[in-house]
Amino acid sequence: MKIDTVCIIDDDPICVYGTKILLNHNNFVSANILVYEDGFEALNNLTSLLKNGQKMPDIILLDLNMPVMNGWEFLDKFQKLSFGNKPQVYIVSSHFDQSEIKKGRSYDLVRDFVSKPLIAKNLNDIITMSKIAV
Repeated sequence: MKIDTVCIIDDDPICVYGTKILLNHNNFVSANILVYEDGFEALNNLTSLLKNGQKMPDIILLDLNMPVMNGWEFLDKFQKLSFGNKPQVYIVSSHFDQSEIKKGRSYDLVRDFVSKPLIAKNLNDIITMSKIAV
């Protein structure tokens, strides 16, 4: 299955810009890249997609430390939504410790943790781990 949509939830414009460049230049995404600056904005917009019968993103790249609603708060609310295709969530952060990794593993949607900054190899690993052939 080809990746149709990747969702980036991150308040750091430099990280978002770099991730978008990698996604576009390596042909990882065939259509859309959704970008939200915090968990609240992401939750509202993704909930709207669901209500309108639209497909969820294939992959969500989620930062933990954001204003308004952090990554953990987003996950708490997002996992309660019912949707057909479950996105693969990858927590992308410049720092996470063992307690955060343990907490992340408690969410069914969280697939893995990836260190910032993302590089092409990290994205390739995400695609491979998601068992999504590009």
